[in-house]
Amino acid sequence: MGQVIIPRLLAAGHHVTGWNRTQSKAEQLVDQGMAWADSPQEVAATSDLVFSMVTDAAAVKAIALSDDGVIAGLSSRGVYLDMSTIDPLVSRGTATAFAERGLTMLDAPLSGSPVTIRQGSASTMVGGSRAGYDKVEPVLYDIGSKVSYIGPSGTAVQMKVAINLTLIVEMVVFCESVALAEAGGVDRAVAVDAMLKSVVASPVMGYRGPFILDMPEKPLADVTLQQKDMVLALEVARRQGSPAPLGAVANELLNACRGLGIDHRDFVTVFDVYNMLSGGR
Repeated sequence: MGQVIIPRLLAAGHHVTGWNRTQSKAEQLVDQGMAWADSPQEVAATSDLVFSMVTDAAAVKAIALSDDGVIAGLSSRGVYLDMSTIDPLVSRGTATAFAERGLTMLDAPLSGSPVTIRQGSASTMVGGSRAGYDKVEPVLYDIGSKVSYIGPSGTAVQMKVAINLTLIVEMVVFCESVALAEAGGVDRAVAVDAMLKSVVASPVMGYRGPFILDMPEKPLADVTLQQKDMVLALEVARRQGSPAPLGAVANELLNACRGLGIDHRDFVTVFDVYNMLSGGR
């Protein structure tokens, strides 16, 4: 995601310094004008705002709280925004560690994909101090056109977990519906087109639905990555005592993708599971 967020920040006139665990992945961004730092601490020491977006809670803790992490370099005037989708409890705990040092951390997950970021239509949600939010809000609009203050620390990532639950269930049932139509004699491409023109169409369905017809070689989010978010949603639901039966069923379809060895594809490959179960090809 940084590959598409950083060019937007550069285009808006911001000076951007970046770090990645694998330096080679940042080379094209350096070519576009991003400065390179040797650690998250160095990024924080030279920046007013620091963003991170990584895979899981362990990576957030390593980037944020280690001896050469953001917390070691951030000034009292700076703001750290973590855009990762992680357990709200971990996010709150990390924010508390920053607050104990007189520093500001916000959870600021982004709802979107490389497609929507390039379009300028991604949505950023923010949890944490309102004063911190007011400070960073203008920069967030340089990333995407929709920015929302959700509430105290952890509430934005809580909202992101809920949104991703909807996203996954929605696309799984989209696959189910197209498979149902095709099994009854409707051409697959016609079924996809009809769905995307119908009342059930949504932004994510619009750019991801066609993957049923032409699976991209490089997935927006493969089964493993997307299932990480579903498992997180189910764990949060279990902890809260919140029923999530549709999420549980969708997760079983993702499990089936893993069993069939197609989990390296974008998770819309769930369609192939339905197609096999109904005797299609």
